Amino acid sequence: MIHQKVYLDNAATTPMAPEVIEAMLPYMKEEFGNPSSTHYFGRRTKAAIETARKVVAKYINANPSEIIFTSGGTEADNMAINCSIKDLGVTHIITSPIEHHAVLHTVEEASKNNIRVSYVKLTTNGHIDLDNLEQLLQTKDKTLVSLMHANNEIGNLLPMKNVGELCKKYNAYFHSDTVQTMGHYIIDTQKIHIHFLTCGAHKFHGPKGVGFLYKSDKIKINAMMHGGAQERNLRGGTENLYGIVGLAKAMELAYEHLDTHMKHVQGIKSYFIEKLKQNFPGVTFNGDAEGSSLYTVLNASFPPNDKKDMLLFMLDINGVAASGGSACSSGSNKGSHVLTALGVNPERTNIRFSFSRYTTLQDIDYTIQKLTELLGVTAEKSYG
Repeated sequence: MIHQKVYLDNAATTPMAPEVIEAMLPYMKEEFGNPSSTHYFGRRTKAAIETARKVVAKYINANPSEIIFTSGGTEADNMAINCSIKDLGVTHIITSPIEHHAVLHTVEEASKNNIRVSYVKLTTNGHIDLDNLEQLLQTKDKTLVSLMHANNEIGNLLPMKNVGELCKKYNAYFHSDTVQTMGHYIIDTQKIHIHFLTCGAHKFHGPKGVGFLYKSDKIKINAMMHGGAQERNLRGGTENLYGIVGLAKAMELAYEHLDTHMKHVQGIKSYFIEKLKQNFPGVTFNGDAEGSSLYTVLNASFPPNDKKDMLLFMLDINGVAASGGSACSSGSNKGSHVLTALGVNPERTNIRFSFSRYTTLQDIDYTIQKLTELLGVTAEKSYG
């Protein structure tokens, strides 16, 4: 019998904040008009979308005209890459072998249509090799660099400003998948040389099925989805009204309380790291966990053990939700492409734990307790 349920898979999705649900409710009930309609009901909902657009733009220091609402991060990534090819004349894409599949699979499809793809080398702990990136940029081809701000499995952070400067130096376009970092870090589009950013609201306590693409006003693209004049003729289809309202509210909550949230979640991560070290001889961490790393993600690697293939399942049975990798690969028989690229020993048990502002120290203590029971070790005294 499970006495406690602990959710440590926030990199996959986060619970919606109560304030977000409250903000969305009127647009599920009274404010139901189609934003494309010119009558009162339509004007009301159109105004709500444009207000949300201004809120989103404010928090990344962009112009409202640079925000295109989408169904989420995957669509936004696809749009950035495909429009770069279709509308900006890109013939060369530089990416990395540890990107999210929303980027990797899109780039793989592009390579079937005479787009040259280069994969930048990684350092031993999983960071982008900036020297190699600069070498790859030394080409006459019109180039798009697509590198994520933080890896969704190991948490390594990209020095976006440095990459942006390299792209500027070699006249390349720059797209960054910021799905894991939007709402968790200040991202200032006026201080970074960048052309595309992507967002999924459900990664920072907003609703699923909505996100946005930031597209710099310095470039011009055409519609990827046809059928209507919505989103300034760039994405046809009736807008996800209450999703957009919820996204804006989630961003407001995230950024108005960012320092508090960061301090709390980093404290949770640091506490967990110390407890794992105390209780599990031989535990290591994939990526740069204690260096330049996303504070919401920790990828722990346990020494080979007879519970290797069942540990995640057994944690679930005991009320702890975590992940073996990216949730977008759930149901796949393939191992993590990220850990494979890092050369992680496949005999070790690798678990991604990810945290939110709702995670508590008691959640960590319970998880440590269950891990020690399952792996047959004695836990050090816990927080309480």
